[in-house]
Amino acid sequence: MTDHASHVSTSDEHAGAPADDVHDAGAIINRREAVRRVGAMLGGLTLVGGSALLSACEKERPKAPVRSPIGEFTVQDIDLLDEIADTILPTTKTPGAKAAQTGAFMALMVTDTYKPSDQQVFRAGMRTLDAICQKTNGVTFMAATPVQRLALLETLDREQKVHSEARSAAQKARGKPDTTKAEAAKTERFLPGQQKEAAAGADVGQAAAITADTPAHYFRMMKELALLGYFTSEIGCTQALRYIESPGRYDPCVPYQKGEKAWAGHA
Repeated sequence: MTDHASHVSTSDEHAGAPADDVHDAGAIINRREAVRRVGAMLGGLTLVGGSALLSACEKERPKAPVRSPIGEFTVQDIDLLDEIADTILPTTKTPGAKAAQTGAFMALMVTDTYKPSDQQVFRAGMRTLDAICQKTNGVTFMAATPVQRLALLETLDREQKVHSEARSAAQKARGKPDTTKAEAAKTERFLPGQQKEAAAGADVGQAAAITADTPAHYFRMMKELALLGYFTSEIGCTQALRYIESPGRYDPCVPYQKGEKAWAGHA
């Protein structure tokens, strides 16, 4: 696991995400760049939802309802997504993903931007995650302790990494463009500490059954939406990141100290 902005493959402090050499002096990013950087945090692969996800993030849209169903997602589903996201991005010196209503964002993005087959994978993954938690801990994810939740998501994170790498290799072998290395190279200056090797202890046996047409792993979907939702939220932009209202004055050279917060994106 890398240590960057979350407990599941990101830092123990939101303030460091994406910090530690993430910010090039004077760089201001928009949401398109935010999507690219979230992809880099996850190994350089294209986010599930593709251009539809990008377009939805760039539209001016009302806030997602927090205590109302969204598409096929019930209020209880959204509460579960909030807790999953908050385990990935917990409260530290800054509010966590739950405070930013990331669960509602995740439900909205799946409903609005995922193709039907990916929506099915995501929703089935929620049930699978809960079933694994019950089998492992004897309680649902909602009833599990923070330690139990974190241990489960770390296991799923290792699993999705092996799955994603095998899927990318299968696509490359079949002749599909493999953008993993190119994207990782483009974003290496922003995320120099990104781990590219499969996590120790991951189950590599499943890789043999993965083909180019295998859907993305459900936890990868959850993780990328949690990161994207948090770091494009008001809390993520103004508290976890540094934010300056735009348009503003032009500063061609801005002092930067290693470890400072990254700059928030601008729509």
